Amino acid sequence: MNTPTDPPIFSLRRGHLPLLISMPHVGTFIPDAIAVRMTDVARYVDDCDWHLDRLYAFAARRGASIIVPTHARYVIDLNRPPDGANLYPGQDTTGLLPVDTFDKVPLYHPGGEPTDEEIARRRERYWQPYHDALAQELEALKAVHGRVLLWEAHSIRSHVARFFDGRLPDFNFGTAGGASAASGMAEALAECVMRKGGYTSVANGRFKGGYITRHYGLPGAGVHAVQLELSQITYMQETRPYAYDEALASRVEPALEALIGEALARLADA
Repeated sequence: MNTPTDPPIFSLRRGHLPLLISMPHVGTFIPDAIAVRMTDVARYVDDCDWHLDRLYAFAARRGASIIVPTHARYVIDLNRPPDGANLYPGQDTTGLLPVDTFDKVPLYHPGGEPTDEEIARRRERYWQPYHDALAQELEALKAVHGRVLLWEAHSIRSHVARFFDGRLPDFNFGTAGGASAASGMAEALAECVMRKGGYTSVANGRFKGGYITRHYGLPGAGVHAVQLELSQITYMQETRPYAYDEALASRVEPALEALIGEALARLADA
């Protein structure tokens, strides 16, 4: 159970553009009642999508709505289905309540793993409020603009052998194989990256979009969802203490701004 000093589940900044940016893996907080059963490695929250709220600060200035959780994905993964189903059948992935890190280091002391009852409690306490707010903001923006772009902002280390071989491309766009956004959206964004030079990109490769992209991305209903899995090597130090690299980030930020502008333009023409 949370204490009165625990932070809110999420923050939501409302903007005026037909754009909602979701950052479901930015949180780092783990409540004491959960942390006490976890291994020492858990406190490093190594698998956080570090600094994305800072990297995307331009979007707030531009007028985007932005929703950001406070709790770590080790508490519950907001980008997994509520039933915990594997979104990538046949491939290794972490679950709704992860029990190990991306490097397969256990997160819980023996016997401390969450029970089914605890999973249900955490889903109600942390997962559901985030999704309720996300869905409500999408509906509010759609009521004003008719169409809305849901931009799922993610990042990951450039090398994670558990999930992919070798180095990950810098920009990984996912639209659930084209189902969650206007036709050709992911491919156009990947081409935009390659055209400008300096970075690599791919459309609907290893990361095609998680639960949020797949569940809320319904172009026929006016919601176009794009997931960007950004390689962390493009803007930060990939090892502890995971420092933000101002020089690298200053190059990535205008690229991100241009990509969101391109997606919004395509949304208007959809």
